[in-house]
Amino acid sequence: MEGSDEMQDRATSGDQIEPAEQRHPEAIEMPVALEKAHRVQSGPVYSVFTKNQKNFIVCMVAMAGFFSPLSANIYFPALNPLAQDLHVSSSLINLSLTSYMIFQGLAPTIFGDLADMTGRRPVYVIGFTIYIGANIGLALQDKYAALLVLRCLQSSGSSGTIAIGNGVVADISSSGERGKYMGFAQFGAMAAPAIAPVLGGILSEFLGWRWLFWFLTILAAVFLIPLLIAFPETGRNVVDNGSVPPQGWNMSVLNYIKVRKHQQIADLERTASREDTEAAQARLASGRKLRWPNPLKTVHIILEKDVGMVLLFNSLIYTAFYDVTASFPSLLAKIYGFNALQVGLSFIPFGVGCSIASLLFGRLMDVHYRRVARQAGLAVDLKRGDDMRYFPIEKARIRVFVIPLYLGIACVLCWGWVLEQEAPLAAPLVLSFVIGLTLTGSFNVLSTLLVDLYPLRPATATAANNLVRCLVGAAGTAVIIQMINGMGLGWCFTFIAAVVFFTSPMLWAEMKWGPKWREERRVRVEQHLLEKEAAEQTEPE
Repeated sequence: MEGSDEMQDRATSGDQIEPAEQRHPEAIEMPVALEKAHRVQSGPVYSVFTKNQKNFIVCMVAMAGFFSPLSANIYFPALNPLAQDLHVSSSLINLSLTSYMIFQGLAPTIFGDLADMTGRRPVYVIGFTIYIGANIGLALQDKYAALLVLRCLQSSGSSGTIAIGNGVVADISSSGERGKYMGFAQFGAMAAPAIAPVLGGILSEFLGWRWLFWFLTILAAVFLIPLLIAFPETGRNVVDNGSVPPQGWNMSVLNYIKVRKHQQIADLERTASREDTEAAQARLASGRKLRWPNPLKTVHIILEKDVGMVLLFNSLIYTAFYDVTASFPSLLAKIYGFNALQVGLSFIPFGVGCSIASLLFGRLMDVHYRRVARQAGLAVDLKRGDDMRYFPIEKARIRVFVIPLYLGIACVLCWGWVLEQEAPLAAPLVLSFVIGLTLTGSFNVLSTLLVDLYPLRPATATAANNLVRCLVGAAGTAVIIQMINGMGLGWCFTFIAAVVFFTSPMLWAEMKWGPKWREERRVRVEQHLLEKEAAEQTEPE
């Protein structure tokens, strides 16, 4: 037990310790992931992928993340035609939005854990296969019940891509450059609100709503081709920092060709022997146990004090954001008499604001990260990563968006009164741009913070984020029409803005006590691992 005491002293004193997943194969199966102690300056690089490879990977991640919000937003202009063709009310059609969001929250709890367990590529392929099948069914169905069920399946297939995407970014980028890459990766998801409603309006107006789903089927099938051929595996429990060749279903077509080629020619390009490579693959494989994904891992993350606070506030921002978008089509038709195409075109300012937010706030996060590091007297190592135990990451992320957040809250409040007074169209369009810019930027930064808090299980952490915000958002969209009818537009959105405003002190609490809670979690999980190792060492052989 003296060795265990020594390791515990090192854990509590803050010295570098061996990563948990290398000390014990089951460490990565812990319900709460241990913040990984980044390697020291002399250690191996955080990722061996080149800048061009990273750019390609992030580009593919952005395109994959485009599909979930695309499927949600392309649907808005078709709400009125769908209600007419299926002979249901606007409230019932809005339930198809609610069901989509519910599964947008639930499905990543499965896909996120599966991606952290088996790697990223297999989960991408499974998700897009489900997504394509659901779109074909939606294009052919003509019953409201079928619409609800297939929309849930469509959401399940596409929504996991966002959780996996954040995991991929965490795989290839250290904290000091993560903001930039997260911004690029989220650009696809944020560009969808600008493009999707216009596409939805054109397709529904001229070809009918069924072509929405045929279009999504074709687009997903086209995207799947380069994904299968060229997208590499990045999961760190499969390829480490990218230096270990993938195996089996984690290989792309190009990986497979390269491996076969190296088996037939001399190992001139290898930097390690065949034995070393096989040993590294075996070591990583020993830590992966294929099992049924466990959604409860997401629940464990939610129950952590620092993470739970971020998740709750992020869900409130997302709900305010989605209440604006969900109510916009029916309000445009009622107040301004717009058809599907005009509704789609009216979403452009909103989508442009969302797209700018993903790139702008990503850059701001990296700039502010370096500024906070200088203030704390810490060096930033983009190649090998930084030791996050002493880094005030909560402050580095949250301060980026505080002022834009309050501007967005003010615009949500004004949104209801502008529409209630039936102001000229320019007023709600300008407000929608600012709301898209500020609220999108706010929950993108918080999403990045969650990945920083759980670098060993980023996909699972993102799944927890999706679960909370989508379930809360689904509740908001389910009652938004009733709230507007009962309270009036002005007071309805005043109430929504007030909820976000009066819960915002959670951000200040996170900055003040978050580092302490994060360290308590690190020490607690480290102690659990040490006790498990000690128990296994004392077991009779």
